[in-house]
Amino acid sequence: MAYGRKISGGKYHKQKKKTKDNLPGIERKVKLRTEKQKTLRTMGGNKKNVLLSTQEANIINPETKKATKAKIKNVLETPSNRFFARQNLLLKSAIIETELGKARITNRPSQEGMVQAVLIKE
Repeated sequence: MAYGRKISGGKYHKQKKKTKDNLPGIERKVKLRTEKQKTLRTMGGNKKNVLLSTQEANIINPETKKATKAKIKNVLETPSNRFFARQNLLLKSAIIETELGKARITNRPSQEGMVQAVLIKE
């Protein structure tokens, strides 16, 4: 067989170097503290506001379809990892206790600049 070829006749390709867009980003965990945001440069020179910590959430009441801003008191449970609730980390599908009642986070706060939640019927 010719040099640099497989037995089937196909070519061997060199492993490609990782470019900057392939590198993993820093994992951000949003904590329940005073408001803190950061602006990141994304691909194409665009900007993204990411949340590092917050105490407020935009809560939607499913009955009235109205959104109100409320203070977060505590993180009750997180389905992805029970230890995150103990650390008061805000992430998607976490159940939080607010001034209006229990709510479920519907967005990804580490990727966006706010916390969106929907009230849970008790």
